[in-house]
Order: sequence, then C-alpha cells, then structure tokens
Amino acid sequence: MSRQSIPKYRRQRSRAHRDRAFVDLGGKRQYLGPYDSPESHEAYHRLIAEWMARGQAPAADPNDLSIDHVIAAFWVHAEQYYRRPDGTATSELDNFRQGLRPLKQLYGSTPAADFGPKSLLAVRKKMMELDWCRTNINTQVNRLKHVFKWAVAQELVAPSVHQALACVQGLKRGRCAARESQRVKPVPEHQIEAVEPHVPRQVWALIQLQLLTAGRAGELVKLRAIDLDTAGKVWTHTPAVHKTAHHGHQRVIYFGPQAQAVLQPFLTNRPVDAYLFSPREAEADRHARARIHRRPDQKSNPRRTTRRVGEHYTTASYGRAIARACEKAFPPPQHLQPRDGQTKKAFTEDLTPEKKAELKAWWKEHRWHPHQLRHSSATFVRKQFGVEAAQLILGHAKADVTQIYAEVNHEKAIQIASRIG
Repeated sequence: MSRQSIPKYRRQRSRAHRDRAFVDLGGKRQYLGPYDSPESHEAYHRLIAEWMARGQAPAADPNDLSIDHVIAAFWVHAEQYYRRPDGTATSELDNFRQGLRPLKQLYGSTPAADFGPKSLLAVRKKMMELDWCRTNINTQVNRLKHVFKWAVAQELVAPSVHQALACVQGLKRGRCAARESQRVKPVPEHQIEAVEPHVPRQVWALIQLQLLTAGRAGELVKLRAIDLDTAGKVWTHTPAVHKTAHHGHQRVIYFGPQAQAVLQPFLTNRPVDAYLFSPREAEADRHARARIHRRPDQKSNPRRTTRRVGEHYTTASYGRAIARACEKAFPPPQHLQPRDGQTKKAFTEDLTPEKKAELKAWWKEHRWHPHQLRHSSATFVRKQFGVEAAQLILGHAKADVTQIYAEVNHEKAIQIASRIG
C-alpha cells in the first residue's frame, strides 16, 4: 500500500465562501466550518482519524503527524474497544479523556516524533498543578504511554518514541509534591440514617441493598425481576456486565432475607423485564405528594421544566440524589449559608478564601457517596466472618484487593495484644 501525506487543514479564500476551513480527502473537499474555530479543528482531526482508521497510511515524514492526529486516531479505536457486551461505553473512555486533556493542551500541535520523556514530565507537572493526587497522576501517565504504544502498533510513530517514554518512572510516595489520595472510608451509620427522609424510596432501597449485599452501585441500579434467581432461600443475581467481566470473572450478588424484604415492594405489579428502581416512578411519587400537600388556592407551576427522566438510575444520578440529601440533612452553619434572596453562585463568589476552606471542610465531613457503602458493608462482613468471606461477598479475585475495601478490625487486634503482650 502506498503511503500518503496527511491532508492539510486549509483555508477557503474564494469570495463566495471566504474564511471557511476545509480538507481534501480522497479527491473530495470536506468543509469543516469557520476557519481557525475550535469546531473546525475538532472536525478536521475527527475526519483525519477516520481516514487513518480506514487503512490510509501516513507519510514517513514525522512532521506530518502531530500529537493531535495521534489522539484523534486513538479515540476512534478507543470508542470501539472500550465497550461492554451490551454496547455501552465503559468508564475507561472518560478516564482517557481526562488524561489526554493536558497532553492536548500542552503539545497538541507538536510532532508526535518529538514527544519525549521531558515532554511527558511537563505533562505530569501540569497534572500536579491541577491538584490531581499522586496515584491518579501515575495512572494517567501510564494511559498516555499506552496511547503511544498503540500508535507504535499502528505504525504512526517509531518504536523509539514509546521506548523513551517507558523510561519515565512513577511518582513515589513522600518523594514528590503531588498530594496523596485519602482512603475511602465507611459511612458512619448516623449519616446514612439522616438522609432517609430526603431521598425517594427507590434511592433508599438502593442504599439498603448496597449495605446488605456489598454490591456496586452500577450492579444494582439496573436490576430487574427477570435478573433474580429466586429458587433458593438466598436469592442471587449474576450480572453479565460488571467491572471485571472483561477478565472472564463471574460476579454473583447474594440477597438474604433482609435484602429480599427490601426488594419485595418493587417486585409486585410490574413486568419482569422492567427496572425495579425507576426515577420516573420517583418523580410520579413526588408530584403526587405535591398535589396532596398543595393548598386549595395554590395552582401547579405551568413553567415546570420538562426534563427527561430515565427508566433507571445511573451511578451518577444515584450519587447526585445522595449528595442533595446530604445537603438537606446536614446544612452548614448559618455563617456559611446564603442570605435570603441570594443565589448559591453569588454566595460562593462572595466567600473569603478562609470561609471557602471552612465550607469545603464541612462538606467533606458531612457528605458521602455510594461507593462508601460498599466499604461499610465490606468492613462489617470482614469483622464478623473474616477476610475470605468479605472477598467472596465483594466478588474479588484476590484477597489483597479486599483489604482495600474492608477496614481492619482494630478492636480484635487490641484484644489479641492484651492477651499476648
């Protein structure tokens, strides 16, 4: 196959269509939009990536291939590769998007052949300036190395480029300026109970199920009656799509008597293939309560936004519901709240740096997210039944991963030390 030069981003200069950007592909002119606009550059890189994905080989001259070209070509591959069996995109796409952003900002127009270890270190420094934690920076740098490794396999860059980047070692704990990530901790029981009055019954059921089964939020939000095996005393669910499915691991979630009691109200009067936890039902419940509590002289709001509500909760919408409930259950001190008639945005802009730090610390102490519930459940199981039982319930292939989720039983260690020490 003959090697072709990468078509250039060009400017239309005719009077009828002045200042339009275009690119010639296969003898056909493709218009991209206003010249030098972000939209036109994005369209150009997308078309070039698709052109290369169809088997067109770039020219041997490395100056023809920029890092923007490599990113665009890799993205075409990533959108096809990082897919679940049901066709939905995995979270790895968002992870790559985050890691590629500083690379594109600093070196997008740089020839890919000129990107070396010092350039990668500059990108890493940019990540530190963005206040990313050390472990995330190391992970994202490895993703950037993977992009160039893929580019080598596609003969877009020389092998020496990836070999040089591989020499950049990860940041070490205590030997760099990057901050350390804080370990995810279980949620205090009183904080869980406090949000119950402020969440829909569907969200409260998901919270209880996470505590009782140690399931991931993504494994439970799409649960349907047809997914449950109710033949035994303990019900089971074997999700086809889960975090480690691409490794060939099987995941089984177990529902004991208490979890079954939580599920039971959602199993009646609905098709077996319908989602059990529906935000549409939550909205209908909310509107019904509003009509009951509305005064006789009070009319409904005709300007109510007609936002789209999904058939089931997502991990994001489930997390937002909990975050809003935390705000209602744990309001900050009076001096950290907006005044009457003041919008939240205006209030935040008026805060001094000291008060901003105080408010951030308050929410850090009084706000939690769904993933912490899995840690809470894992800690309880480990304390009662041991690490092997926690490994089985969590669905981990290795016990060392379970150690991350389950807090050490310090009380048991104190008892042992008091006897032998």
